[in-house]
Amino acid sequence: MRKRFDDELRHLNDLVLEMASLNESAIKKAISLLDEKNKNIAEDVIHDEERTDQYEKTIQNQCLKIFVEQQPAASDLRRVSSALKMITDLERIGDNARDIAEICMGLPDDCDTTSLPLIKEMAEATVNLLNRSIDSFVNLDLELAKKIDDEDDVVDNYFLMIRDQLIDIIKADFDPGAAIDFIMIAKYLERISDHGVNIADWVIFTVEGSRT
Repeated sequence: MRKRFDDELRHLNDLVLEMASLNESAIKKAISLLDEKNKNIAEDVIHDEERTDQYEKTIQNQCLKIFVEQQPAASDLRRVSSALKMITDLERIGDNARDIAEICMGLPDDCDTTSLPLIKEMAEATVNLLNRSIDSFVNLDLELAKKIDDEDDVVDNYFLMIRDQLIDIIKADFDPGAAIDFIMIAKYLERISDHGVNIADWVIFTVEGSRT
């Protein structure tokens, strides 16, 4: 019976990893649109978001299956319950990636996207945070989960630097409309980072029985 339960948990972990990997790919593709508007890539991000929605339903069904068939208790129950909560954050990350792609595709053709390299650095930091947050869940790594808040502070600091830089370049005759688009992209990245923190908090709940 325990072996079957462990197999079900591994399958659940695999599904969560696949969903998170899809999100990572979508974020990277969305940010790449800053370098070159590509309708096919933008459509890929939209398709990824739709697949994320499908993963959410599949994982919900897997969790319910475990609840009904295995009737987990204690830490096992918390682990499955946490996965059920986490996929809400993962689904919203997919939405945020799609939002970023749509903003990038709507930027003016003559917009100088190279004037804000911090956006790409922020995106990289955000993706790394998400990866480490998911790793902490798969491995039930409490120490790693508790470090995610510090990584979120780094992402938040990027947002502040980008905001200040935008103020400066608007003064230098940068398109104010494009500046608003850039700050929205940074805001969506910040939200993705916050979702990563939520995931880490659910890991802490799984291991310790309470969230931070």
